[in-house]
Amino acid sequence: MDDGLTQKKCIPCEVGGLALTRIEADALLAQVPGWTLNQDAKRLSRALPFADFKSALAFADRVGELAEKEGHHPVLTVAWGSLGIELWTHAVGGLSENDFIMAAKISSMIPDRQ
Repeated sequence: MDDGLTQKKCIPCEVGGLALTRIEADALLAQVPGWTLNQDAKRLSRALPFADFKSALAFADRVGELAEKEGHHPVLTVAWGSLGIELWTHAVGGLSENDFIMAAKISSMIPDRQ
């Protein structure tokens, strides 16, 4: 993971702004190991395993606190033993640097066992 992304802050995006191109998204993806782009490079996601529902929910709460602090909110899917995280920027209809900032910050919170 690139410490440069974890040091940045999410900034508000303007509606109608430009989403990252696949080339730009691929370059940033290299800085957030474990994350994947969807087929059209408009969403960034990661699935995390947990020992049980309670652990997945606790981590989802931590991600929620980060999201509130950054003003950039992922879609979280909590299930027994797993947490799915999906990021994209609604205002630009795809990915922005904010999504990769959030991915890097979320990755920095993941326990080493994952």
